[in-house]
Amino acid sequence: MFSIEHEFDATVVTLVDEGANYLQEDVIVSGFEDCVTVEQYDPRTDKVNRITLSLAQMRDLAAAISLPEGVYSRKSG
Repeated sequence: MFSIEHEFDATVVTLVDEGANYLQEDVIVSGFEDCVTVEQYDPRTDKVNRITLSLAQMRDLAAAISLPEGVYSRKSG
């Protein structure tokens, strides 16, 4: 399950892990004008882990999802 919220400075997507087995904490993806952040609470450390991707990194990640293993370079623009 997921939700989408449009805030003043970001679009926020929350991914909720569903199922009967070992469940992970929610993942929050926030898309800003110049970057994308991915956050997830870690109950072992009681902290939120965050990574920040540039828009170019996010485009590369989206493209990589459906490609076979290998090394790729995308043209800018």
